[in-house]
Formats: sequence, structure tokens, C-alpha cells
Amino acid sequence: MSVNIFLVALALIGLAQGASFGQDSRIRYDNYSVYKVRFETKDQKDLLKQLAEDRNNFRLWHEAKNEVHLMISPSALNEFEKQVLRANVSAELFIENVQALINTEEAENFMVSRDGSFGWKKYNTLEEIYAWLDEILAAYPVITEGFELGQSYENRTIRGIKISYKSGNPGVFIESNIHAREWITSATATWLINEFLTSTDDFVRQLAESHDWYIIPVLNVDGFVYTHVKDRMWRKTRQPSAISTCVGVDPNRNYDSHWMENGGASDNPCAEDYGGPAPFSEPEIQAMANYVSSIKDKINVLIAFHSYSQLLLSPYGHTSEEYPPNFDDQMEVAKAYADAVESLPYGTVYRYGSSAGILYPASGATIDWAYNEQDIDITYTIEFRDTGRYGFILPPTHIIPNAEEALIGIVALLDKCEELGYLKLKTL
Repeated sequence: MSVNIFLVALALIGLAQGASFGQDSRIRYDNYSVYKVRFETKDQKDLLKQLAEDRNNFRLWHEAKNEVHLMISPSALNEFEKQVLRANVSAELFIENVQALINTEEAENFMVSRDGSFGWKKYNTLEEIYAWLDEILAAYPVITEGFELGQSYENRTIRGIKISYKSGNPGVFIESNIHAREWITSATATWLINEFLTSTDDFVRQLAESHDWYIIPVLNVDGFVYTHVKDRMWRKTRQPSAISTCVGVDPNRNYDSHWMENGGASDNPCAEDYGGPAPFSEPEIQAMANYVSSIKDKINVLIAFHSYSQLLLSPYGHTSEEYPPNFDDQMEVAKAYADAVESLPYGTVYRYGSSAGILYPASGATIDWAYNEQDIDITYTIEFRDTGRYGFILPPTHIIPNAEEALIGIVALLDKCEELGYLKLKTL
């Protein structure tokens, strides 16, 4: 895209936003920066995470065993520098201006959207995704079936699609966009749906036709819409708190499986990882749980799409002191995914391990609930691209490469699952 076309696109976006939502409707992140902060002790980590509780000035983007990624407002940089010195940790700037990335993303989306078609050179809205799903269901009535999980807090329908070419297939369930700002997840899910239905590649055809696919493109529908019209960096649901002015719960900490154990979620309603006032307090998560429970005997593998960090995470999330009985098998399966992805020309590297072991305690998450409570023996969180250069604002040019990696990775994952005996039908 030339500089002149890019600038025109930005100007047109500004006019469109002003007409649709009011000029000041969207939350902006001008000169907000993102730092990678490395630490060695729990006290250092706790001090850094305390900063993130001030949502007006700090946001926690990523947390690992020895580092956090923090987004910082320009007015809070001095305070951040003081706390870095106080904690005696090192900080590295890797995103200088978050709004600049958002502007570029919006401009690229706008340029591709001019013909009104659905595709994977841009990020699609919920309305566009649902309209496309309707077209898919109409075009493939024999092998596709739409289903509804239920309604969100703001009364939006949470939709999914089942793809089944024949009876007697093992089932694979894919959850996407449980965290609102992780747009690459729904883009990848819809690309996979399209490939499973339209690809003429023998390799893809075999994958598509030998499994039943249950795919939720957007689980956190309210939060997802909010990221498109108000705050690109929103993570949680949109249900107000009864004890705070802060809104929303981390839906991936809201399942009734070791809920709030071992510091695996926050009890602060303003925190990004707030577990909620009770398990299943969020209607979206209750709806998801009800649906999965109703078909659990048909599901052999459950995969939750997330971003970012390039990781495969298996249970457990609530503790790093214990591992599931089939942990060795899960690591073999994860290795198969990672090796397959790295073999592609992109050379993308994925690390793998248990959620709590490789990252941090995360209790009440989808994969732990599915594994612990629904007897689904293979469950993974897949954290897609990248490792921090763009973070959540991954340019649309990454959509297809990331989706291609997911496809080849899932092929290898399922091949290894079959080899280890995990794709046998649960009911005959």
C-alpha cells in the first residue's frame, strides 16, 4: 500500500467513525507503550502486577514465569520507571505506540472491506461472521449444521457450526475468541471452516472428512463487539459488577473447575484476570458448559484458540505441583503440533507444557474444566502468533500464515492422538 493511499484510508476511517459512533467514541491509546519486564522473585512479580490493577494507566498483556508485558499510558511512565527501580528489574520497550498499530490495522481492514466481501485479508466483525455463517449453512446443508450455545449478557446469540461428512467420526471442539481482543482466533477459526468445506487438497480433505468439527468462532460475543466499536484492547465479558464500577469477568477463569485456587485468578473486579463473583457467573460460560456437557461423549479433543505467545498449554492450570495422568501423552501430542508448525517455511516456533508449569496458575479455564469435569482427555490452549512485536494487534497479513500453521499443527496433533488411541469413539 502506498503512503498516500494509506493516509487517505486513515482519513476515511476517521470520518466513518465520526459518523457512526461520534468522533470521540472509541478509546484511544496514543503513545501508550508496551514493555517487557523481566523479574526473578515473587515479590518483584507481585509489585508489577499491582501496577496492572490501575486500569487507567496500566494493562497486563502477558505473564510468564519470569516476565510480564505491561501496556503503560504516557502519563504513567514516570511511575513505571520508579517501580522498575524499586523492584530492581529490567524493562525493555517493544511497542512504542499502541495506537499506531491500531491505526494501521484499521486502515488495512478498511482498504480490504471496500468490496464488502468476507475474507481473510482483514478482521471481520461479529455481524460479518454471522452473515457468512448463514451463507455457509445454506451452501452446505448436508454436511453443516448450525447450533446455538445460548445468549450473552447483552442478549447476543452465541453461535457455532458443526461439520460432519459421515457418521462414526471422532469429535474435535474448537473454541475461539473467549478473550475479546484476540481477533486472530476467530479469523483462524473461520478460515479453517472454509478450508474444511472448500479445499480440494487431498491432505485437507482427509482431515476434514475423518472428524466431526464443532467450532465456535466467537464465544465472548459482547466483548468482541465492544473491541470493534469502543475499546480494541478489551479482554473480558461485559456484565457489570455488583461490587465495583469495573465491568466484566475473565471468562477463561469462570469455569467451575478449581475456581480461584492457588492465585489462579484475581478477586479484584478491575483486574484483567478477575474470576467473577462465582463460577459460571457469566451467561456465556454457563451456556458453553451446558452445550459441551450435552455432547461430551462425542468430543475426543478440545482446543481453545488464544493469542499471543506461540504456546501449547495443557492441564493443569491450577497447580504446577501436579500433572494429569496422561501428561506424557499430552506432551507428545503438543510436540507433534510444534514440530509440524516449525517445519513450514515460516519457521514459527511454539513452546509447550502445562499451563501452570510453563506460564502461571490459571484456575477455572476452559481446558481444565473440559479435562477434569467432562472427561475429555486431550485439551489444549493454543496461544497463536506472535511473541510480542505486535501482541494482540497482529496485522491482517498474518491471518492466513497463522491459519496455515494452525491447520498443519492440528493435522499432526490429531495424527498423534490417533496413534496414542485417543480418537476411539466413546459411544457406539
